Parts: sequence; structure tokens; C-alpha cells
Amino acid sequence: MIDFLSKGGVLVIPILLCSVFALTIFAERAIRFAVLGRRGRLVAGRVSDFIEKGDEKGAKEAAMNSRSPMGRILAQGLDVMDQDREILETVLAHATEEEVTELSRYLQALATIANIAPLLGLLGTVTGMIKAFMVIQQMGGKVNAAVLAGGIWEAMLTTALGLAVALPTMVAHSWLTHRVDRYEARLQDGTVRFIKSLGKYRGK
Repeated sequence: MIDFLSKGGVLVIPILLCSVFALTIFAERAIRFAVLGRRGRLVAGRVSDFIEKGDEKGAKEAAMNSRSPMGRILAQGLDVMDQDREILETVLAHATEEEVTELSRYLQALATIANIAPLLGLLGTVTGMIKAFMVIQQMGGKVNAAVLAGGIWEAMLTTALGLAVALPTMVAHSWLTHRVDRYEARLQDGTVRFIKSLGKYRGK
């Protein structure tokens, strides 16, 4: 396998490195979302229940103990719960934006890998074809079809590798982006529920 890949030239190395980086990023983000799914699923409900009961201390403990993005957002909201609604909504919106930015970390790198991998493959193919035609020129009119075919498939190898890396990376990026969007919607739902429970608490 190594001998086969080595025929693609020096650009095989950065393409393989791109695949390693893409797999690492995907695995790290996938594990991150799996952990978040378990941690923050019920925290918004618990905090809202404490608020409606008038138990501010219990609400803060529930938010902090969750160690989730939703908990951190609500903890910041609880710090300004006595302020005007406009201030409260601004703090919650800013905290949500920070958490979404953290969740989106490395996704741009994944998109970059998906873009440059096929370009690296194409560059390898172009340089390989240049070498093949240089050999043809040196041979003059005595062109060996076997030599020519061998040079061409070796040149095409990097394009195939680049596409093989780019396609699953694009799918991984799309899936992770979808997960970020879903989690952002969940965070927004939690903040809305928090604001409503705070309104009920103040209305008592």
C-alpha cells in the first residue's frame, strides 16, 4: 500500500495529512456533542422550575452543576435577573453566541481541508502529467504506450486521493454544522423558557 501511494509523488503526503487532521477534528467534535447531549438535556427545565418556585439559590446551583453550555448561559442570566428585561436578553444572547462560537470551533478548518484536498490532488496530477510529457519529448517519436500509460495513472493517483479525502470531509462538515444548528436552537429554546419562568416569578 505504501509503495502504491508513493507512486503519486510528494503531494500524497499533505493529502494524507489532511485526512488525518479531518478525522481528528471530526472525532473530537462528535465526542464533544455526545457529551453535551447527556449533560445539558434537562438543565433548562430544572432551572426554570426553581425560578418559578422562587428558589434562586437552587436555580444557580442547578445551572452551575450542569457544566453544560445551557448551564453557563443560564448562570449568566441569573446574575442579571434583577436587571431590566432588555439587559437580561442582551446578556443571554451574548452568552448564547459565545457558546455557539465554541461549538463551531474547528469547523472552518474542516471546510478548508475539504476545499484544499482536491486542489492538492489536481496539482499533483498536473505536475505528474508535465513529467509524463517531458518523457515523451525526450523519447522523440519512439513513444512506449506502456510507459505513457504508467505515467498517466500515477499522475491521476493524487486526484483520486484528494477526492477520497474531500468527499467524506464535506459530509462530516455538513453533519457537524447541522448538529451546531440544532444545539443552537435548543439553547435558544432554553433561554426563552428561562425568560418566561422569570416573568411568572416576577408576576407573583
